[in-house]
Amino acid sequence: MDDIVKQAIAKWPNVPDCYGWLGLDARGRWYMRDDATQAQGPFPQAKGSLLAHGKLIDFIQRNYEADAQGRWFFQNGPQRVYVELEITPVVWRIEPDFSLVAHTGRASTARECLLDEAGHLYLFDGTVLGLAHTLDMETAAQAVEAGQWDPQPVQAADLPVRYGYVLQPSVFRV
Repeated sequence: MDDIVKQAIAKWPNVPDCYGWLGLDARGRWYMRDDATQAQGPFPQAKGSLLAHGKLIDFIQRNYEADAQGRWFFQNGPQRVYVELEITPVVWRIEPDFSLVAHTGRASTARECLLDEAGHLYLFDGTVLGLAHTLDMETAAQAVEAGQWDPQPVQAADLPVRYGYVLQPSVFRV
């Protein structure tokens, strides 16, 4: 978490949380969801505006984490902006050596490989479950063929509970 964010939390500790305003799609892209977008329906059916400002995206990704209930959020100064997830909290890019890099830039390695009923490939690094990026399916297939990964069958609907994350935190309030 950025120092400036920690300072803002200390200065204004009672800022209310924000729900429904930020979404993460299955390709690791961030969407801003204003009132009009939210009125059109839940994420991802009503995505909103694709964020394209590099420094803003970097700031969000440096301050992106989960709370104890598995709700992922962006700590925006003193305010938690809870993120609507299309599919998983992380989207993994797969490197040629089969190592992983999250859409946030965090490097890791796969401990589990899962394949759902729709053919989505998920990788769990021991900390967080992420979807394999669609552009990296050839590399993923090479990892499977090389015996590095053994995809286990799974039902997509079971993943949030099994791996402890919430798709729509506005629905799940503590």
